[in-house]
Amino acid sequence: MMELSHCRVLAVDDTKLNLDILVNSLGADYELAVALDGVTALKMVQASPPDLILLDIMMPGMNGYEVLAKLKSRPETRAVPVIMISALSDLHTKSRGFQLGAVDYVSKPFEVEELRVRVRTHLSLAQAHKDLRRHNEILEEKVRERTRELILTQQATIESMAALAEYRDPETGQHIHRVKGYVTLLAEELRSLPEYAGLLSRDYIEILALSSPLHDIGKVGVPDQILLKPGPLSADEFREMQRHTDYGRNAILSVQKKLGSMPFLKIAEDIVYTHHEKWDGTGYPRGLAGTDIPLSGRIMALADVYDALISRRVYKAPFTHTRAMEIIIDGAGTHFDPDLVSVFGEFAPGFRQVALFNSESDEQRDALMC
Repeated sequence: MMELSHCRVLAVDDTKLNLDILVNSLGADYELAVALDGVTALKMVQASPPDLILLDIMMPGMNGYEVLAKLKSRPETRAVPVIMISALSDLHTKSRGFQLGAVDYVSKPFEVEELRVRVRTHLSLAQAHKDLRRHNEILEEKVRERTRELILTQQATIESMAALAEYRDPETGQHIHRVKGYVTLLAEELRSLPEYAGLLSRDYIEILALSSPLHDIGKVGVPDQILLKPGPLSADEFREMQRHTDYGRNAILSVQKKLGSMPFLKIAEDIVYTHHEKWDGTGYPRGLAGTDIPLSGRIMALADVYDALISRRVYKAPFTHTRAMEIIIDGAGTHFDPDLVSVFGEFAPGFRQVALFNSESDEQRDALMC
């Protein structure tokens, strides 16, 4: 806390005798400045706000009430404590000063010792408020710094886990980067619909995009002979491939046990576990239908399928953007949430741009242009 002797006090009174008394009473204890009228006082305050103001009410030109109102209307002087000084002592006079923001009232002729005590009290309170604000600012900065560190930790965790799937599956490549772009675009546009505005906050969309690369993390548990098989999968092999949603969910749950409940892990769990569910209930692993499928899983499902369609696989060449659009639109109400398909149909060019920016081959780029 700053020493009170270093505090600056401004005394405003149109009578020089009153100012002399104030200077004699307080000049030895504080840095004291004086003004003979309201206009001069406001100019002095604007140039260098004091720590406290002693303000006479009855002054020619601009009276004390007007000066006080202007002080309290300006952000830079609003917090400066003002003690009103006047020979008027009726209740109305005092009340008006307090209503305008004064912290105290001293009647003329004033008792010097009483004035000193009141000035010291209000300076102490003002300094305590300043110290509290500074302390809160320091705490807020520490919270912001800790939040930045947490976000970096989340990103590092997600990128490390997603890299595992990328190393196992040679088809992953830029897939996770493209899907992250699709998910963000789809969620941002869906947010414009009234029924989704409350669900898709900025924070939610950011976490959704951050978590999206984990959607196929469970593939690390699928045997190589199935994951890397160049031909069609048998029924048993396909059932084993489907288990990647369980493997992924178990991995996320394991992390949750160690790190505790965190929003990005909950969304990651939903994405990993439900992005192969279908709107009509024919998907896996649980056969969920409609809005029983978490919104994050429904968004991920559309993004994942679009990218699979426009990408080369061991069993197919990349489809054109137009054909991928047709397949997804045809899947509205069966495979996909109709609301998502509607948004996709309107903003499909954005998907194409995301895919082109992160394309892996000339073959894929050529297909996207059709």
